[in-house]
Amino acid sequence: MTDPTDPTDPTAPTPTPPTAYLILHGWRNHRPEGHWQRWLAAELEVRGHVVRYPQLPDADEPTPAAWEAAVRRELAALPEGRPVTVLCHSLSCLLWLRLQAGDEPPRADRVALVAPPSPELIAGQPIHAFVAGDPFDGRRLSPGGSAEAVVVAGDDDEWLPLGPVDTWEARVDAPVVVVPRGGHLTPDSGHGEWPAVLAWALGVPAAEAFG
Repeated sequence: MTDPTDPTDPTAPTPTPPTAYLILHGWRNHRPEGHWQRWLAAELEVRGHVVRYPQLPDADEPTPAAWEAAVRRELAALPEGRPVTVLCHSLSCLLWLRLQAGDEPPRADRVALVAPPSPELIAGQPIHAFVAGDPFDGRRLSPGGSAEAVVVAGDDDEWLPLGPVDTWEARVDAPVVVVPRGGHLTPDSGHGEWPAVLAWALGVPAAEAFG
């Protein structure tokens, strides 16, 4: 019997209808081999899904405007008529929240914000423009996702000094799933091949996929 969530089983059935995925990386990320996002893109493609996994511009010195324009282009390139799932990691989580708080929030059916850093910590970094202005003034934010949205973060993430729950639970309209000893959820913390995120991407509820 095939298992649709088994990353070792490329013959597993594709959920109906086929889905369009947008996978967005973080600061100083150049889509390296061994990262769970690259692995996930390949696993989804082998199952027949449409996947966009772009290199966002100037990843070492990004600006919100350039990344926003790139994300909107990528979304526009997705085929019409398919459910859209967005998976963001690190800085792109903050970008996605900015987009959702703007005048023309992009549509998505399911959204995963993986390892979103503390806005207060980012405010002291060269990329502070990503948390400037109204979206991060204390209001409660929507990540979008008409069907499901989730925040996933490690309990020992150095970019979340107050922890994922204290940082995000009251700030985002989505459940927060805590990964024990998950770090920043990168290959350095053991997240290269990551079956849990594949299971979620294929439709398994967050509590079951990451539980």
